[in-house]
Amino acid sequence: MSDHEHDPWSAPDQRSEPTQPLSSGHAWASPSAPVADPQAPPAASMPTPQAPPQQDPPQEQPPAYGGGYGGYGGYGPQSHPQSHSQAQPQGYPQHTIPLPTSPRTPRGRLAGWVWPMIAVLSLLLGIGGGVLGALLVTGSGGDGSGGVLRVEKRTAAPLPADNKSIAAVADRVLPSTVQIIAEFDGDPRGATGSGFVLDKQGHVITNNHVVDEAAKDDGNIEIVDRNGKHSKASVVGRSLVYDIAVLKSEGVKGMTPAKLGSSEQMRVGETVVAIGSPLGLSSSVTSGIISALDRPVTTGESQDDTSYINAVQTDAAINPGNSGGPLVDLQGQVVGVNSAIASVGSIGQDQGGNIGVGFAIPIEQVVVTTDQILKTGKAEYPIIGANVQSSRDVDGAQITGVTNGQPADDAGLRTGDLVVAVDGKAISSSIDLVVAIRSHVKGDHLKLTVKRGSDIQQVTLTLDARSD
Repeated sequence: MSDHEHDPWSAPDQRSEPTQPLSSGHAWASPSAPVADPQAPPAASMPTPQAPPQQDPPQEQPPAYGGGYGGYGGYGPQSHPQSHSQAQPQGYPQHTIPLPTSPRTPRGRLAGWVWPMIAVLSLLLGIGGGVLGALLVTGSGGDGSGGVLRVEKRTAAPLPADNKSIAAVADRVLPSTVQIIAEFDGDPRGATGSGFVLDKQGHVITNNHVVDEAAKDDGNIEIVDRNGKHSKASVVGRSLVYDIAVLKSEGVKGMTPAKLGSSEQMRVGETVVAIGSPLGLSSSVTSGIISALDRPVTTGESQDDTSYINAVQTDAAINPGNSGGPLVDLQGQVVGVNSAIASVGSIGQDQGGNIGVGFAIPIEQVVVTTDQILKTGKAEYPIIGANVQSSRDVDGAQITGVTNGQPADDAGLRTGDLVVAVDGKAISSSIDLVVAIRSHVKGDHLKLTVKRGSDIQQVTLTLDARSD
């Protein structure tokens, strides 16, 4: 889609969450406007403790503590201090005083014959303790030359391999995860990302934006396995629209393919694990939860390479370099491909670190696109044959043009119609409509709820498709 005048869709809605592709090897797009942080609620007031009676006069209140934090983006750390203070509450004690001692009581005198008995008993206890200590040191340390007497060691049996812990997931998926190095901006190793092994034929899944420039000029692409072994890879096919690329490498034929799961069966709040090479740190594992499902987002550095994703949102830490890596459930099954992170414009134009809002392409879409690429070398996406745009004044996607002979025209859609729902699910922008349509395939039937003036009507159409 190099020319938006001929594209059936309009520019992305400006009200959507700003996102960035995750390739750590080159610059990313920055949001057009900063995302303001919500106003923090005022802290609850703390009651003033009552001073104890006859207390020393209070000392001077110490100054409030100030602090800051540093941020980073790409590979270079940059500091962005933010003033925040923590004042001590009123009435907080500024000094301490020792506790008063108890009054001493006079002791009775011991009889003279008791002291020899105490001396003998002490001698016997000393000799016995020395012998016992020597035996313990000799028995635990071999030569008894030093060290601790005893060290507690773990005696519990290890957890079973299928215990669904994050450690078990990492053991299962790391052997299937790879790092990808690709040419960018004339540097044969200028971009880095992640991927996972699809099958025993040597196919690897990653993001298109990781290998986009290398694919255009037949540049260098390398696969690096968990053991650091490098092997050359070639592009089988790729989809700009869905940000998916399929690679093939002879060097991964012996690797274990990843198991595929289902994002549609996941629930918000379930634990997920992200695996990849953030900031070039290979075989890194982070965990979090599913924050949201079916989140419409767009990625891309320009209007010509915009991807639309019906995304899985997660707070698992993903950073530049995680692009193309797997997002997996606790069974070690891939439920998504990490692709984008939300950006906060106020942090700085070049900042793109993790802020707990990341997005993955649902595995269901990855499977559909990958299957098309493996069968034909190309991917396709569904269309309705209409231009749409968003309005800040009303929720929905407004039709701004209809192509003759295309599904929208055949269904009777007109310029000026406002689409407010797809298959009964409300939409608020043109991005919502595009993402809803592109989560289907050619031939699917969609029911659109359309406002035309004061009338509301249902329109059913059959999707067509275009090659990516």
